[in-house]
Amino acid sequence: MANCWSWRRICCCCKERDPKRMEESEEFWDEICAIDPYGFERPEDFDYQTYEEFMSHYLAVLARRAGKWSSLLSARTKVERSRKVKRYCRKGIPAEHRGMVWMHISGAQKKMEENPGLYEKLLNGPKDQRLIETISTDIHRTFPDNIYFKDGSDEGKRRPLYNVLVAYGHHNKGVGYCQGLNFITGLLLLVLKDEEMSFFLLDTLLDKILPDYYTQDMSGLKTDQEVLGELVKLKLPHLHAHVEREGVPWSLPTTKWFICLYLEVLPLETVLRIWDSLFYEGSKIIFRVALTLLGLHQDIILKATTFPNVVEAFKKIVTHSKNMDCHSFMQNIFKVPGSLPLAQLTKIRQTCRAKVV
Repeated sequence: MANCWSWRRICCCCKERDPKRMEESEEFWDEICAIDPYGFERPEDFDYQTYEEFMSHYLAVLARRAGKWSSLLSARTKVERSRKVKRYCRKGIPAEHRGMVWMHISGAQKKMEENPGLYEKLLNGPKDQRLIETISTDIHRTFPDNIYFKDGSDEGKRRPLYNVLVAYGHHNKGVGYCQGLNFITGLLLLVLKDEEMSFFLLDTLLDKILPDYYTQDMSGLKTDQEVLGELVKLKLPHLHAHVEREGVPWSLPTTKWFICLYLEVLPLETVLRIWDSLFYEGSKIIFRVALTLLGLHQDIILKATTFPNVVEAFKKIVTHSKNMDCHSFMQNIFKVPGSLPLAQLTKIRQTCRAKVV
């Protein structure tokens, strides 16, 4: 689907030639702009002006990246991990290649090829009724503002979502089902448009990239929230001291950031760009995003002087209009936090894990 900015440009051209056609175009423009390319209905307070300003220069970026990726992928059936591919992922994967690239750079494609028939076997095998009931309850709560997840949708994603979650819950009984997985899986289905691929990418994400995030005790998630606090202490000491002084635990305002991988928190295109790098570089990207949000907008939090105001300030920084510019945002996550060596992250994790356990 064409973006809103290009449709408005078309409408303006029509107005000069045919006012009646312009009236029809404006109606079409309203319909197109009300829904994004992934089927999400835009909220009534959506900032179209900021979006148009962003798209006016981002279209050229998209065109350049599409050309680069087309050259890279020509005559190839898979994507090998390399410095070049890592750099390309940081600069964004075109929508038409995103699903295939995610599968390869994450290792999910290899896992799927090594386990033929596993997904169908899980779907057709014996079922845990308690798991089924829990998943069924959450299916109707998934993306209520998305046309593909509504009742009666011709291209409905509810059944595929149910299938993937049921298959995964029986595949990994240590996780089963946890709230938040429905949203992550839902977006995988919107991007990959394939149940089996979405299943294996979800499995890779939870097993390799985010281990113990969605287990019953959520030890991995709790550990990483403690890690974030330590990283803020190192890189943004004034902010850390302020938040600690107001008595706000880092887990309170950031749980949704981590559990949904910024989905339902940041603009969708920004989330997709984050996931482009997440599937290649792993969980350190989650920390880079968090440190960037806090670093760029720390003044908002520093001005908040009570517990509830600090929590509210965290909400404000994720809704800031600058977050809509996904290209600049992604450039910042590799600049603002500075160096973040894996060895340092691993050492901090070990210390924090001992505290959580």
